[in-house]
Amino acid sequence: MTHQRETTDEGAVDDRDSFMQLLGGRNSAIDASLPPVAFGLGWFFGGESIEIGGVAAIAVGSIIGGYRLVKGARPLAVLFSLLAVLLGALIALRTGDASDFFLPRLASNALSALVWMISIGVRWPLLGVVVGTALGRGKTWRRDPDLLKAYSRASWVWVGQYAVRLAVFIPLWLVGATGALTIAQVVLTWPLVALCVAVSWWALRKSLPADHPGLRHPRT
Repeated sequence: MTHQRETTDEGAVDDRDSFMQLLGGRNSAIDASLPPVAFGLGWFFGGESIEIGGVAAIAVGSIIGGYRLVKGARPLAVLFSLLAVLLGALIALRTGDASDFFLPRLASNALSALVWMISIGVRWPLLGVVVGTALGRGKTWRRDPDLLKAYSRASWVWVGQYAVRLAVFIPLWLVGATGALTIAQVVLTWPLVALCVAVSWWALRKSLPADHPGLRHPRT
């Protein structure tokens, strides 16, 4: 019994570390916040010029993209990130409203929340898909009722993350508060992701029975 408990505890620690490393997303979260910050700073110090803000955001996004490519990031992911920055700049230039630079981010958060909710509803919670794939367990976690339930509950934390952003971003966008949107982008990127990872890990472990062998060992 003691040996079994020690094995379970060791597995839990290993799972936690893997979970944090996989979903922490520190680099990607910081990367995502830098172009909007560059836009906000360029817009403000450039005399509220959307052109200067757009150039600053695209320049920073390109530098980050190039650096990530050198570090081995997937080209498609880098391209999508850069296109999101470019799209935001083009929309703001088109409408003449600097706050519209953040529209693609509002849309992506709304879409992400919807996709996560659908995944929970159809019993394919995205948290399980991502973690199960990364741990090399494929679809086996779905045949474990305890893991399926735990991943579903923990996935709601990620839905909440997107909902929090929308609750802050939408009112600020409606009043055209470009400076406040820039600050909110920083606060609600890496710090919020870190909190989301910690809370979803807690929800995941709390939902599993005490004798469950862990994320790496689905009961099939």
